[in-house]
Amino acid sequence: MSVLTRDEAQTRAQFLDVERYTIALDLTTGDQTFDSRTAIRFTAHAPGDTFVEVKPATLRSISLDGQPLDPALLDGNRYPLTGLTAGPHELRVDAAMHYSRTGEGMHRFTDPTDGETYLYTQLFMEDVQRVFAAFDQPDLKSVFAIDVTAPEGWTVLGNGVAERTGTGQWTIAPTPLISTYLVAVAAGPWHSVTTEHAGLPFGIHCRRSLAPHLDADADEILDITRACYDRYHEKFDEPYPFDSYDQAFVPEFNAGAMENPGLVTFRDEFVFRSAVTDTERQTRAMVIAHEMAHMWFGDLVTLAWWDDIWLNESFAEYMGYQTLTEATRPRTPDTARAGEPLFPDTWVDFGVARKGWGYDADQRPSTHPVAPDPDAVPDTASALLNFDGISYAKGASALRQLVAWLGEKDFLAGINAHFARHKFANATLADFIDNLASATDRDVHAWAEQWLRTTGVDTLTAEVTTPEAPATDGTGQSWTLTVTRDGTRPHRIAVGAYDHALGTQAGPGHLALRDRFEIDVPGDGTPTVRSGTRPAVLVLNDGDLTYAKIRPDADSWDTVLAGLSGIPDALTRAVLWNTARDMVRDGDLDPATYLATARTHLPYESDLALVQGVLTFAAGQIADRYATPQDRPAALATLADLCRDLIRRTEDGSRPGLRLIAVRHFIDAATQPDTLRNWLDEGTVHGGPELDPELRWRILTRLAALGATDETAIAAALEADPSATGREGAARCRAALPTPEAKAAAWDALFNDDTLSNYLFAATAQGFWQPGQEELLAAYVPRFYPDAIALAARRGPAIAEAAGRYAFPAHAIDAESLATGTRALEDPALIPALRRKLVDQLDDLRRALAVRTTATG
Repeated sequence: MSVLTRDEAQTRAQFLDVERYTIALDLTTGDQTFDSRTAIRFTAHAPGDTFVEVKPATLRSISLDGQPLDPALLDGNRYPLTGLTAGPHELRVDAAMHYSRTGEGMHRFTDPTDGETYLYTQLFMEDVQRVFAAFDQPDLKSVFAIDVTAPEGWTVLGNGVAERTGTGQWTIAPTPLISTYLVAVAAGPWHSVTTEHAGLPFGIHCRRSLAPHLDADADEILDITRACYDRYHEKFDEPYPFDSYDQAFVPEFNAGAMENPGLVTFRDEFVFRSAVTDTERQTRAMVIAHEMAHMWFGDLVTLAWWDDIWLNESFAEYMGYQTLTEATRPRTPDTARAGEPLFPDTWVDFGVARKGWGYDADQRPSTHPVAPDPDAVPDTASALLNFDGISYAKGASALRQLVAWLGEKDFLAGINAHFARHKFANATLADFIDNLASATDRDVHAWAEQWLRTTGVDTLTAEVTTPEAPATDGTGQSWTLTVTRDGTRPHRIAVGAYDHALGTQAGPGHLALRDRFEIDVPGDGTPTVRSGTRPAVLVLNDGDLTYAKIRPDADSWDTVLAGLSGIPDALTRAVLWNTARDMVRDGDLDPATYLATARTHLPYESDLALVQGVLTFAAGQIADRYATPQDRPAALATLADLCRDLIRRTEDGSRPGLRLIAVRHFIDAATQPDTLRNWLDEGTVHGGPELDPELRWRILTRLAALGATDETAIAAALEADPSATGREGAARCRAALPTPEAKAAAWDALFNDDTLSNYLFAATAQGFWQPGQEELLAAYVPRFYPDAIALAARRGPAIAEAAGRYAFPAHAIDAESLATGTRALEDPALIPALRRKLVDQLDDLRRALAVRTTATG
């Protein structure tokens, strides 16, 4: 299949305009294919040739202006349109299209719980061609009118209001001008909760087997949706541009969510069937806010080419966190709404869970600018690689720094000018910067060059000096802060000065804020001089308003390691935990010191996002990758002791979220099966919580990895929970069993069978590679590369990405594994999606080797 190049897209955009797609989809033709009939009205500006994209199972017929064309001329995914005259044309295409099991195109899922089938589209980048014929590029916006034939009893959802017009017949209201990749259809026996807000129909939808769980959270989801909708209307001058707002939680979805106008699709793990923490609820709320931001930035105003994908994702990432904080913060009693959810600390979660994603991506060989040069994104295959921590987390961090530098008033004025000038059209980075510049006297163009066109992470290092004796001229004591920068970007940061406090201790040491002041780095070269005694701790980037690695002065860092939990603000603690994380990854902090710091301070930590983030890094990176096989048991023992302490401290039931996090991580760190077996047999953790499906499968997976369960127990658990997540849990457990037979069966399912759906593939791969099973798995390490390369070529980018993420031998931390992988990068059969994942994984492997060498040095 040919990928679309930027040059081809520019040529085609200059050659034609597309006015309207009229599409008829018949979803009643069987479980392998569906019928797709498309009429495209377009205008050619001059005589010439072009092409239309379509990826059919069978191309039955195609005609231009009523004249039949030869279906055999289809070349891969392109049908040539030659000898066009200037003026209007109508192209008609009749095809049978394949259903997808990989989350691309029209995905088909049958719920094992009740046998009901659900369909939904994911048409991002170039997958619209799997559903209907199209001139598939973002700057050929058009009106889309869709009719759907579906089985009786199904509900059809789309970008506009869908009406039933007959038995199994549905008509979706025509859209305003939108891009091809934003078209959406979902069909099935959905369970729906509907309401109205601001004169528009709002709805949330899920498969029927999840109905009780959606109903339990419906008020919260809809309250958040309404609150964010209202807040965006306070920020943006342009009103919401579509006729309805539906949110469908769909099965086996590859992304977190997709911003289809009027029909946002989410992975249905956001319909919680097991206990979750408030931080997980906050994450769901943030995703709702993120996708709603796209209705303006991405849907109303759309990028012209994929080099500007950051304009979509960075903006929505920033707005999602900021608007959720504003929309759900506590209100005064006279304006508070009963039951309004409160998520006032979203930036803590961003700092601990998202920024590390950006920092990691920005230090790999695959790094790229937030706004890449257009020549660096020559086609859709290369564009797909930029959906990463740079386009999301780094870009959002850059925008947050821009707001700190520019001021929110001018930032929003520029954004509203952008919407007004480009609504229902396309815009570029240059347009965006020009519109921001129109609202301020600051040099936004220079800022953009420094922040958006460069790569890498700056490092800000604090140096503090104090005079040997107080001044004799009556000015008293003073101290001097000098901040050096390794990097090129300007930063406006806050510096927090903290002193030891007397009185009640929050943890091992209590620190109180003495002063917080702003500085610019680099400034005019003059160090910052402050009066008074030197603070116990100086925190650069207090408030986390910039994107940079931080290195405190030695005295401050020693005090932090002893008193981190005593710092009063969670966002400051997030900055310092990120500093510790970065120092471990850079070889500047012994992993054992990080674990000891976590053991000391997490029992006193009140913020769930911080507890979760620190434990995740400690377990997934330090214990499983940075610790040698000889040191891993001690690391796991530290984590188990820490989690056991947290469990003891939450026995009074006052912190159920903290207790749940501790139980989960205790399960994952357990090296002896007895406690886990007792919990499983009794159906509860002593003192709570009772075991829900998620905890049961987590325990069984750990027992499988330890060799403490068998196929009989896994089959019994699946019989008790025959849901989709139950099937994934069973696949994960079976692949984790430490027997040659289990590993061989799992490998065959992953790389030879080709029938696993995207989610079952991921679950099997997650179970397969287990630290502690190195001897059993050694022979599979060299097999991974040729098998994954062949798999990616057969099954495409979604499975390639899953193979690179989940099936990579991440725990084979040795020079031979690194060398084998490095040689594999030379294979010409590597498709771009897999190549990018392998480059990143091998760089992480190289870093893990370096950390081990430094720690044992």
